[in-house]
Amino acid sequence: MTTPTEAASVGAVGTIALSALKLGGGAFLRVFAPVVARTTQVTSMIFLILIGATLFSLVFRGLGGDDMVQRGLTDLPGGTAGALVIVMIAVFLLGFVMDAFEIIFVVVPIVAPALLKMPGVDPVWLAIMLALNLQTSYMHPPLGPTLFFLRGVTPPEIATTQIYVGIIPFVLVQLLALVVVWFVPGLATWLPHHLYGGR
Repeated sequence: MTTPTEAASVGAVGTIALSALKLGGGAFLRVFAPVVARTTQVTSMIFLILIGATLFSLVFRGLGGDDMVQRGLTDLPGGTAGALVIVMIAVFLLGFVMDAFEIIFVVVPIVAPALLKMPGVDPVWLAIMLALNLQTSYMHPPLGPTLFFLRGVTPPEIATTQIYVGIIPFVLVQLLALVVVWFVPGLATWLPHHLYGGR
């Protein structure tokens, strides 16, 4: 009936309502106030990181950094394919130390305009390639949110290292999908071009 996000929000509201009914006014506020304060702190930190990342990209591009990136990517051996391979490897490696949203706000605005100026790069195809690549950042350590979710629901006898090893096949499947879309770009572009007439 709903997506996981909406279902989770309904569950959270229901939990808050049940807690308020069970605990009563004073006890509920004593429990609820620290939770709200901690949630506000974490959310504020995330927003500050995203704002900082966005400002970095804007300043970098304003100072002509995107022109430098374009020259650097153009001069790479292999032409367009070489530049795309380097960008995909860089995005994959950044996923180990940065969240996907940070990569979207910092890296994509810098490299995407340069790649789109190269011959044969379809914007829809590039967006799908970057999205597939960024999905792996949700799975590999140390910052992969999927790993934290798994750690939260697995029994204590399952070690974190076992979770890290267990995620490897899923990362390989993502990378295989990336390779398939690379060699068969129609998988990403056929439907949008069919719906919007190649625009």
